[in-house]
Amino acid sequence: VPRRYPHRACCMTSPTASASIFITGVGGGIGTATARLFISKSWRVGGCDLSMAVVESLADAVGRERFTPYVADVRDRAAVARAMDDFAARCDGKLGAVFANAGVLFMAPDAQVSPAQKDLQVDVNVKGVMHTFDAALPHLRRAAPGTHMIAMASTSAEYGSPHHAVYSATKFFVRGYTEALNIEYRPQGINVCGIYVAYVDTGMVRNAQWKAASIETMGVKARADDVAAMVWRAAHGRRAHWRVGLDAKFSHYAVRLFGSWVAPIYARMMRI
Repeated sequence: VPRRYPHRACCMTSPTASASIFITGVGGGIGTATARLFISKSWRVGGCDLSMAVVESLADAVGRERFTPYVADVRDRAAVARAMDDFAARCDGKLGAVFANAGVLFMAPDAQVSPAQKDLQVDVNVKGVMHTFDAALPHLRRAAPGTHMIAMASTSAEYGSPHHAVYSATKFFVRGYTEALNIEYRPQGINVCGIYVAYVDTGMVRNAQWKAASIETMGVKARADDVAAMVWRAAHGRRAHWRVGLDAKFSHYAVRLFGSWVAPIYARMMRI
């Protein structure tokens, strides 16, 4: 007989202790859009970013009764834990969901990406996710069943993407990490998943100093609000993978169908 796992109802809007989410990288783009969406659904939201001015501005805009701002660098395990512990304490020691959204991207041929830039991507995109999940876990357990760990992945986790090689590798980590933890923690009533999307119209893409040719060939079709909407679905679902838009779905099925034969397609998109 298949094992039946506990899960959250498909809709939750009441501001109970479990209707709470902590978001990293909340100060712009996807993080801000996600915070605004969950607040509009009557969830309590805590979030951190690097700038006091940025998180305080968001708190003023959305209302401090629903949003609690923190300054924390996800590379700093202790800082993330302090912020998460404080927010959970404001929610009766419980947490309904966490969204590891903070991320860094440097686009360029690998030889042109500096060692410092490569290290930063690993520190934020890999260690930052681990620090975020580790900090959230005790509070999620107290609110389980029906709690969620969500991480920002990417379509570059479907097949290694040239001109963002290190970034792509960090998102492969996110994929493997969330898939494994979803198996580990689901019996405890905690669902773990990743959000997969191609280029999103955010400052990280718009303001990149060097832009991969695939931005022109594929276009930038997803909006931050589209990703936020998928995070909302993920916070109420049970899947391990949530894909935003047709590009994300096409990448997934192309790799499943063709395997390593997609390499020439990637080379053409990148004009290599």
